[in-house]
Amino acid sequence: MITVLIVDDQPLQRFGFRMLLDSNADTEVVGEASNGADAVRRTTELHPDVVLMDVRMPGMDGIEATRRIVASSGRSRILMLTTFDLDEYVHAALRAGASGFLLKDAYPEELLAGIRAVAAGDAVIAPALTRRLLDAFAHHLGNGPDGQPATDPRLDTLTEREREILVAIGYGWTNGEIAKRLVLSESTVKTHVGRVLAKIGARDRVQAVIFAYDLGLTRPHTLG
Repeated sequence: MITVLIVDDQPLQRFGFRMLLDSNADTEVVGEASNGADAVRRTTELHPDVVLMDVRMPGMDGIEATRRIVASSGRSRILMLTTFDLDEYVHAALRAGASGFLLKDAYPEELLAGIRAVAAGDAVIAPALTRRLLDAFAHHLGNGPDGQPATDPRLDTLTEREREILVAIGYGWTNGEIAKRLVLSESTVKTHVGRVLAKIGARDRVQAVIFAYDLGLTRPHTLG
């Protein structure tokens, strides 16, 4: 059973999500919150598997709430609800540690699939969509204060093959695409991806893409 905390400042929106999730066999709504501060408190109390988090709310917004929840090192993972207009909120939420995004008007099966994916430790945003999203924010990424590519000691912990895998993740390739391009089995790729995520401290592939872009390992519109 996947436990879910619903965070939205609109009562009717929360009611709709609750109706859907409570009618599903493998999800259970354990609580609701109407703002970011309440979301942080309720997450600490309830330890849900997934927090279904609205981005824009009065007072503490979903981005700051996400940042605080992730910083607490709890097991709850954040699935953001957004209009997905590619504004600055999306990039900031990725930075804060969100595991993915869904449109507020997503089909019920898409919402349920997204919750299951996040609960399983995956990123909800499809790799190609992640790439397009980060392309839109290329001006934020890849350079330090002096305009040079950023560096990070975590890169030194990666083997040559793991660095190749990280670059491929940064390009938005799926495990199947990585396997084909690097002539590896998908199971081997999956193992490598897991090791890369662990070594760089990424919660999921979305965070790994940001890491690769920040260090200039991959660049927008250069798909190799």
